[in-house]
Amino acid sequence: MISEIRKELRENIDRKTSSSFQSFFKEKVLCYGVKTAVVTGIARKYFKSVSSLGKDRVFELCEELLKSDYCEEAFIAFDWTYRFQKEYEPADFSLFERWLKQYINNWAKCDTFCNHTIGSFIEKYPSYLEKVKDWTHSKNRWLRRAAAVSLIVPAKRGKLLPDIFQIADRLLLDNDDLVQKGYGWMLKEASRLHQQEVFDYVMKHRQVMPRTALRYAIEKMPQDLRKRAMEKAKPVPDHRKAQP
Repeated sequence: MISEIRKELRENIDRKTSSSFQSFFKEKVLCYGVKTAVVTGIARKYFKSVSSLGKDRVFELCEELLKSDYCEEAFIAFDWTYRFQKEYEPADFSLFERWLKQYINNWAKCDTFCNHTIGSFIEKYPSYLEKVKDWTHSKNRWLRRAAAVSLIVPAKRGKLLPDIFQIADRLLLDNDDLVQKGYGWMLKEASRLHQQEVFDYVMKHRQVMPRTALRYAIEKMPQDLRKRAMEKAKPVPDHRKAQP
């Protein structure tokens, strides 16, 4: 089955996609160069053949795909894991966390996996949010980004706002731009249904919040709020008298 998937991916290489793929990443990535819609179609096609094997066996096949390091194979693996969302069990968290540490090495893999698989797991088992928050202290940039982007879907639905702010607090001064974009994106999605709360958060922290994160966070807000958030903060006057 894995060999058939790889053969079909090679047969669907698109030269334009292959030549432009690397431009979206700072780090070196491995890809075939297959269009996203085609990859999705391949994932759907082969899932029909493997779904009857059961979650555990399919997750083993997913790991085989992840081992190749090809982005398209990872996308297929994450498509399959998400399709089992109704069957997630608490024990699956340790597997998902290990995959994050072992196989996630660019923002596309991180976001594809976390937005859907991890996000769905957290909605089903919110007690694991504390473990997700612990990722904010990791030396691994992808785990820190994962802590934020795993809450993207709940954020869109207006859920977990206190947890979202806690994660933003922990990542607030992170100097990695991909982590800044991750928590800024999380705040942006939360602002869809909690605009005032997110605006207040941004205004409270805008003097120290990296500009990258701030711009992401306010992107969906009305122009007047964006303008206020982007205004340079006035320096705090020093009232101490100079000694003669």
